[in-house]
Amino acid sequence: MPVIDVVLPCLNEAAALPWVLSRLPAGFRAIVADNGSADGSPRIAAAHGATVVPAAPRGFGAAAHAGLCAATADVVCFMDADGSFDPRQLPRVAGPVAAGEHDLLLGRRRPTTRGAWPLHGRAGNAVVAWRLRRTAGIPVHDLGPMRAARREALLALDLTDRRFGYPLEMMVRAAAAGWRIAEVDVDYAPRAAGGRSKVTGTVRGTLRAVRDMSRVLAS
Repeated sequence: MPVIDVVLPCLNEAAALPWVLSRLPAGFRAIVADNGSADGSPRIAAAHGATVVPAAPRGFGAAAHAGLCAATADVVCFMDADGSFDPRQLPRVAGPVAAGEHDLLLGRRRPTTRGAWPLHGRAGNAVVAWRLRRTAGIPVHDLGPMRAARREALLALDLTDRRFGYPLEMMVRAAAAGWRIAEVDVDYAPRAAGGRSKVTGTVRGTLRAVRDMSRVLAS
């Protein structure tokens, strides 16, 4: 399989990065898009062989898109950098895209422990996924933070959201463009070193994400 770029949006993930980067499978190349970390994340990422790019302004979409723009591989993956996903499962989402079977493949989260995915985060995700199935006909049950697609096609979607709505905007625009979208199960574990997700780690973060995503669905 040709080299595949892995975009890792990053904000203060120093505790998780060594584990995450050490588990990238052969043929997968890390691009850490740093969104203003104050814990030395860029230095740690570079020390572990990742390409580090700055991402501004502050926002998940800004980091994800900066990483996408820095990528050069034909197929690009996105994955959270907090240790909740096992990079060794990246071939599950990248392989079918590289083989031409799907245009956008999402990793459907399957929690490995009860506390891996808080109830409020799971509920918010379920609501948005239900709306996607009902209004856009996208056959998914999870917004899939681990995902893969072809770089040039992603850039052609001309994504504009730079906050939490970015992953959803990608799905909506991809569906409108006639992409073949599917999902595959991936493990979802507690984050490294007891860290909290910027989205599902708090009720406030979940509500902010749902607000951003609702704005995308309404546009």
